[in-house]
Amino acid sequence: MRIVVGISGGVDSSVAAYLLKEQGHEVIGLFMVNWEERDGTCTAEADYEDVKRVCNKIGIPYFSVNYAKEYYDRVFKHFLEEYAKGRTPNPDVLCNREIKFGPFLEKARALGADAIATGHYCKKIVRDGKYYLAKADDLNKDQSYFLNQLSQDQLSSVIFPLQNIDKPTVREIAKKLELSTAEKKDSTGICFIGERNFKNFLKDFLPAQPGEIRRLEDNVVVGRHDGLMYYTLGQRRGLNIGGRKDGDGQRWFVIKKDLEHNILYVSQGEGKELFSDGLYASEMNFIPEVPKEKEFECLAKFRYRQPDQKVKVTLLSDKEIRVDFAEPQRAITPGQYVVLYNEEGLCLGGGVIDKSFNK
Repeated sequence: MRIVVGISGGVDSSVAAYLLKEQGHEVIGLFMVNWEERDGTCTAEADYEDVKRVCNKIGIPYFSVNYAKEYYDRVFKHFLEEYAKGRTPNPDVLCNREIKFGPFLEKARALGADAIATGHYCKKIVRDGKYYLAKADDLNKDQSYFLNQLSQDQLSSVIFPLQNIDKPTVREIAKKLELSTAEKKDSTGICFIGERNFKNFLKDFLPAQPGEIRRLEDNVVVGRHDGLMYYTLGQRRGLNIGGRKDGDGQRWFVIKKDLEHNILYVSQGEGKELFSDGLYASEMNFIPEVPKEKEFECLAKFRYRQPDQKVKVTLLSDKEIRVDFAEPQRAITPGQYVVLYNEEGLCLGGGVIDKSFNK
């Protein structure tokens, strides 16, 4: 089999490529440049050097492809639009659907690939001709959350070599092979932000509108915010309103954002204001297909690394759902994804959170 591996310069994709080569496949490494940065803060050049070293070490050819324009048009524009609406987007989910399983898959097919592979920790299961996404054996690293938007065509074309391997084992393999990525720390966040100050980065693209911070309970002004786009629900750091004499000494939390009047509402302590009983979501992608039942119970995550929560899902349309929580949930954030699972760890799909509600 000819397999094109999305190789990023990290340890996971390095070992994924090696494992496929060991299995006897014809493996090609493909490195994607998704962001071009003039100030040198993006690590693409250093990562590509690691890609070269790894591919030469394990003996596979490699290429670099530039998808910066596609990334800007398909992912980054949406990222900015969501922040302008006061929401908190998750560009990693979109990047998987629109880039890693979009132009990348097309390029692999043009190279005559039978399949593509990535270093994601998750599983693909085939049943009755349908493709299912499932959690990896290493639940601490499971990344199925970020792949909730994949289609049947995209899933049919991918292999996940790390589905049954845990992260310590991956690092052990890399060390034994003396790969340059063996000790490389995991990347966090988005390449185009990297280690930079998030506020400084965002203000280069969106004009900030400073405004008032008000206490939710009595509408009293307690400070000033730098722009609603810089804050997310449940946030407690960076508010700069501690030490008020009329406070009760507890930490301040962001409770809601009033976009129309440019007001940030906060409260002290993690009170009931931060919790909700359910949510509405749209842009649903069901895996492998839209359920026949209009109502069903399952498990859900509202952010990555969150433990599964029991919920009841009501289909409002093929693309819209209502989710009722078994237990109130903290800081449900519009723009993030709700991802559904069943008891055996199959990902049933996911959608974008529009708003939360209380009964």
